[in-house]
Order: sequence, then C-alpha cells, then structure tokens
Amino acid sequence: MTDIFKIAKATLESEAQAVKDQLKHLDSNFEEAVSLIKDCKGHVVVVGLGKSGLVGRKISATMSSIGIPSVFLHPAEGLHGDLGMIMSDDVVIMLSYSGETEELKRLLPTLIRMKVAIIAMTGKPKALIWKNINCIIDCSVEREACPYNLAPTSSTTALLAMGDVLALTVSNLKGFKKEHLAVLHPLGAIGKRLTMHVGDLMRKGKQNPVVKQNVNVEDAIIVMTSTRVGAVSIVDDAGKIVGFFTDGDLRRHLHSDEKLLKKSITSVMTKSPKVITSKILAIEAAEVLKKYNIDNIPVVDEDRKPIGILDQGDLLAEGIA
Repeated sequence: MTDIFKIAKATLESEAQAVKDQLKHLDSNFEEAVSLIKDCKGHVVVVGLGKSGLVGRKISATMSSIGIPSVFLHPAEGLHGDLGMIMSDDVVIMLSYSGETEELKRLLPTLIRMKVAIIAMTGKPKALIWKNINCIIDCSVEREACPYNLAPTSSTTALLAMGDVLALTVSNLKGFKKEHLAVLHPLGAIGKRLTMHVGDLMRKGKQNPVVKQNVNVEDAIIVMTSTRVGAVSIVDDAGKIVGFFTDGDLRRHLHSDEKLLKKSITSVMTKSPKVITSKILAIEAAEVLKKYNIDNIPVVDEDRKPIGILDQGDLLAEGIA
C-alpha cells in the first residue's frame, strides 16, 4: 500500500473510532439534553467559534430541517448586540471542545442571568466554564486524526456526529414524519423524492407513444421512434392497454426473425405489461423500474388506458432514480 492510502486509511479509521467511542457518552446528561430540547417552546440557539462554530452551523441546520426550530449565533456577535435574539424559552447549545473559548466564557454569565437552559457539547466536561449550566454532553476523543494530535479532526467529527444523534433523537420523539420533511424541503433532491408524483414527470399527449393492436411491427416502430422514448403501448379497440413493446424487444427479435417488421405487433409485444398510475410517488416508480430491470413503463388510468409513459431518463434528470 502506498503512503497516500496508508495516510487515508489511518485517518478514516481514527475518525470512525472517534464516532464509535461516543456510544459511551450516551448517559443521563444526554438524556437531559434531549428532554430540554424536546420541551423547548422557543428556538434551539447553537453557539460556537472556529471549527466548533462551523460544526454548530451544521447542527443548527440539521435541527431546522427535521422540525426543531434552530438558529446559529456567533459568540462574538452575541457579545456585540445579537443576544437580543435569545428569549427566555429558548435552549442554548454551546460548542467548545477545549472548554477554553474566551468568547464563550464572556457570554455565559449573561446567558445564565437570562435564565435560559444551557447545554454544553465539549471534549472537556470538567472545565470550569461549565460549572453553572444545565447539562454537559461529553464528546471527547482519545486523539485527533492529525498525526501531531493538534488539528481539530476526530474531535470535530465526534461533535458533528453527536449533534446528529441529538437532533434525530429529539425529532423522533416529537413524532417527525417524512410527510413533515416534505413540507420543509419543497425544492431540491429531498423535496422531489417526497413530493413529486409520476403525473408530474410522465410524458403525455403526443409524447406518449400508443398504437392499436391491429398494426404491424413496422408501424409501431415509426410511432415509437417519433417520440424518442424507446417504447410503445399497445391498446385494444376500447383503448385499454394489452401490451408493451420496447427497442430492447426489437433488437432481440430482429436477431432471430428477418421478417419481423411485417408481423403483427401482438405477436411480439409483452402481454399484460407492468403498469403504474400517475398518482404514485416518482420515487416509488423508480423502485418499480429497478425491481424489474426496465427503462420505461406505461402510466394508466383507472380504466387501464395509457395516459402517459415514464422513462428512467426523466427520473435521472430530476435526481430521483
């Protein structure tokens, strides 16, 4: 193994172990912190400086995204007027791995006088700075991944992981569901996965290739090719789907049948094909395509009449498949 991979492997193993070691810190202090946040009537205000501040921003963002109202406060800004954003029914989480952050030392007395609940996340749970707060979550690690045991690496990973644990535990206890997540993530990959239905993505109208069962393969190919979907639905005289034919089917049959083009489409189509409705979630449709290893699928109404077609490429374009 080259030095590059030795260093990379050692770093990952060190940080993975740091996260695993946090299991022993799930104690009564963690339980109290969960209770304080769960019962909070205001906001969870996360405070940190430097690398801990960057981690704190992520913890606050995670909480907000899963139903726990949260904001981040830079301690220096707090000391210069921004403490006005903190109300008595808020809960403050202070991040300082060393327990020696000067700005937090100056901020704490004012927060204590405001009588807000204060939680510390730290690698030094016995530091004097924490003596008058509600609870202390120990996030200490044995050593940093840094070869000199100096640069914040394993310690910030542990803080971040414990923040996720805290947020997800509270969210779960508050009964947060994926339906709530959809409301908070209307755009982006998460929102699309939770809110976008097949009807929003399917190709319809002239872009939905459909032929009647009395046509031959050549005619079906012309319709299929005109839409560039690579498949065509076959319907009976009542307009109900009776078959499906894809470019994959075409290649397989051409290999063994030189007279294929003049044959009836019903002789080579897939009978009783898999179908979906427009009302199911696009992510559910993606799972159907994956399960049956197919690239596209007809979309039918309650009478099994094809009203559209869903192509895997459309799912991929939306970041869903």
